[in-house]
Order: sequence, then structure tokens, then C-alpha cells
Amino acid sequence: MNEKILIGTNWKMTKTLAEGRDYLRRLIEIKKSLSSKIELFVIPSFPHLYPLKELLQESDIKLGAQTMHWEERGAYTGEVSPLMLEEAGVDLIELGHSERRQYYNENDIDLNKKVKAALQKRITPLLCIGENSVDKARNTGNEKIRKQLKVSLYGLTKEEISNVQIAYEPVWAIGSKGVPASAEYVREQHSNIRHLLIELFDETGEDVPILYGGSVNEQNFESYLNCKNVNGLFIGRSAWDIQSFEKILLTIDKNY
Repeated sequence: MNEKILIGTNWKMTKTLAEGRDYLRRLIEIKKSLSSKIELFVIPSFPHLYPLKELLQESDIKLGAQTMHWEERGAYTGEVSPLMLEEAGVDLIELGHSERRQYYNENDIDLNKKVKAALQKRITPLLCIGENSVDKARNTGNEKIRKQLKVSLYGLTKEEISNVQIAYEPVWAIGSKGVPASAEYVREQHSNIRHLLIELFDETGEDVPILYGGSVNEQNFESYLNCKNVNGLFIGRSAWDIQSFEKILLTIDKNY
């Protein structure tokens, strides 16, 4: 099992370049005081990738992008290709975020193409999965998650899956109106995801990192990290405030 604790944040459409630079300068200093067991990543908006990559040149903080097309070139106005992200020097690519699924009709078949395209460029896919409130109310959440994983990861080899990361984010727990999930619920869902990964990829599935995201904050993050099969956290608003994020990181470094 990967002993690293993966901690990251998706800035969505929130920070200007100046704000992003100020944030990263502070995060770089914080990272210097942390042990090597914590692996950090940030996912800014597309226009900021090049300048922020330059800022991160002397740091081991990883840089991610928020989505990607699967084709290297083509008449796809508004899209960004894996070739372009490779040139920008990104380390990982967030795929299948619930907002991309909801607002831009991303589906698991296309995500499968994107996962494979990212792997071809040696960019780590961070595949987001999760059930919505209707799925939860009707007790069909597990079926939704199984389908998302089985379709999105279809055709991957054991070697390829070893370079994939999973972010479990229940949709009902995300955003300003999100309701934090209980630690017991997260433990159960991460166990289900782990079992499916093992079912699909045998022993290699035991080592795929599974991050939890969804209203993670200073009050509950330890309860999630204490759950078996939670290998890291994907933090939203509580990580956008660098002071809040620093408190979380220092506590993880001290206690884990």
C-alpha cells in the first residue's frame, strides 16, 4: 500500500493569478516544514498552469488540471488536449468531477478515453466518483459508484491502474450546501471501492490510492483520515484559505 498521505485541492473558478501566486508562495514554505509522507497537489484554472508551474519548479508540490479532452488535436473549441497539458508540465489531471458531469455532460465512456489518454502522456488521472442525493435516498449509490469505476477504468492493465488515483466525493456532501458525511459512511464506501478495485485488478487494486472529498474541514478531517482505505483528502473551501489549510497540514504531519 502506498504509505504517502495525498492531500490536495481543486481551486475550481475561484482564484486570480495574483491570488494563486500568493497562495502557492505560502504553501511552498509550509511544505518545507512537512515530512515527506505528505504529498501535496493543487489544481488551478487552465490560464494559470504555465506561470504556476514556473513557481513550483523548486518544489515537490504537484500541479494538476481540472479536465481534459482525450484527443491530442482537433476541432474542439474550448477544449484542452493531453498534449497541451504535457507541455504545461502538469503532474495530474482531475477527471469526472461532479460539476463536470452535471453541467458539461461528462460520462463514464468518455472518461475512460480520458483516463487512457492521460496515462499515455504519463499524467496521473485523478478519477472522481460519487453518488448524488437521489442515489443515496433510493439506496442505489453503490450501484452508481460500481458503474462509474467499471466503465471509466475499462480495459486498463494492472500496470496502468497502478498509476491511477481515485477521489470519492459524494455529490450531496460537496459545495457550500453540502452535508458532511459521517466517518462511518466514508469508511464503508471506501471499503466498497477497495473491494471493487481488487475484484477488477486483483492484488494491484490494493495499492490504488483512494482520496476522500466532500465538506472536509478543520473539524472533521481527522475522522476521515482515521478510516481504513482513506489514503488522502481532496479538500475544497477549507484549503482555499491558506491559514486553514496550514492548520490541517500541520496536524496531519504531527499525528499521522
